[in-house]
Amino acid sequence: MTTNEVAGPSQLLAARLQIPPMSYSHASGSWIFTSDGRRFLDACSGIVNVNIGHAHPTVVEALSDQAGICTYASAGSFAPTHMEQLAAATARAVHRPQDRVMFTPTGTHATESAIALARLAQRARGETGRHRVLTASLGYHGNSAFVLALSGHRSRRPHEDDSFGLAPAFDPPYPGHHLGCRFPVCRADCAHAVRDAIVAAGPDSVAAVLMETVNGTTGGGYCPPPGYLRALREICDEYGVLLIHDEVLTGLGRTGLPLGSHHAQDAEPDIITLAKGLGAGYLPLAATMIAPELADSIMSSGRWLPLMGTMSATPLQGRVGLAVLSVLDEIGALERDQVRGAQLGKILAEAVRDLPAVTDLRGVGYFYGIELAPGTIGEALRTTRSNGLLLYPFVGFHPDRTGEGLLIAPPLNATDAELEILGDGLRAALARIGDGAPVGAS
Repeated sequence: MTTNEVAGPSQLLAARLQIPPMSYSHASGSWIFTSDGRRFLDACSGIVNVNIGHAHPTVVEALSDQAGICTYASAGSFAPTHMEQLAAATARAVHRPQDRVMFTPTGTHATESAIALARLAQRARGETGRHRVLTASLGYHGNSAFVLALSGHRSRRPHEDDSFGLAPAFDPPYPGHHLGCRFPVCRADCAHAVRDAIVAAGPDSVAAVLMETVNGTTGGGYCPPPGYLRALREICDEYGVLLIHDEVLTGLGRTGLPLGSHHAQDAEPDIITLAKGLGAGYLPLAATMIAPELADSIMSSGRWLPLMGTMSATPLQGRVGLAVLSVLDEIGALERDQVRGAQLGKILAEAVRDLPAVTDLRGVGYFYGIELAPGTIGEALRTTRSNGLLLYPFVGFHPDRTGEGLLIAPPLNATDAELEILGDGLRAALARIGDGAPVGAS
């Protein structure tokens, strides 16, 4: 029996995909190797988080070295030197060098911290009635009952009785999701849905709008139309509402730029959340970043900051986070003026061209969603795995709870040859399944 096999029925409660898991032996770079000697291209970077591949020597060295020195030292008792260095490095990495940074273990924690900071910032400037946070009807912001209630993840939202009276407040500008859109195709003016939601809630009660810059695992790579994020910024300014960008998935190079919002002009948020690409699968690590003037107003008001948690600022997290950022910088993922990932987009467009099983291809940079014909997701996962690809499904994203597809999100340092392997394997696998209307990339 290998080290990752269990005799008898598993006692583990865990989510499962549509096909059974495999036994693995080890992982390296863009590849995971199974116990029987096969190898699989990690074409979704774990769950869109192993952004610099597996077992990167720079990170492994930092992890091993710090583990032998000190893995935990309470930031209340000992100077958090590594985390202070990581705060400055994270702010520089996303080109917001003056931001203040709060670290937590997960994207869920980062979202809750962002909401807490937005409310504190509003109260610190005298807006004591502002507490509501408005979100889109398609989106995901974390896995606690609170943020699931706010999120537009239809299959994971809590039962109505358990949702604290919370729900998404507006439709996003994506095809088929902005119900009642007055345009043939959503455009920047569709941000009026956010204005309407602010007015309906009562502007004096709204602390912040929280939105993904590119839709992540709920809808598979929907991108807002040009000008939308800028219009959203302007609407928030008009009503004194803070803007929170959820960059948990999209941040640190996943969309081809350091932040998803860098694809838009004049769209800077007040608060940003990061997570997946910061820990990069090596350990739990997330960040909530807030504009310095807002942080200063909170601190000068004498209000307590949100509690960060036991495992929120350890020396081990600091060393690993710094190592991950150094690798991202080395491969060019933190460059502000050059969009990476063009080759992947071309490869995927060619891979799905004229395939009956594929109804849409959407995304940017190193993050794409392939929407599939109804009823084909299980077969698609099996055939892609048989062709040596590990992919991640997304389902139930349409307003009527239908819809299924595959996420494509290889490591940001995958080689050109590995991307070609991805394209060839994907086309060979999907050509064998399903019925539907062929489509090009959108």
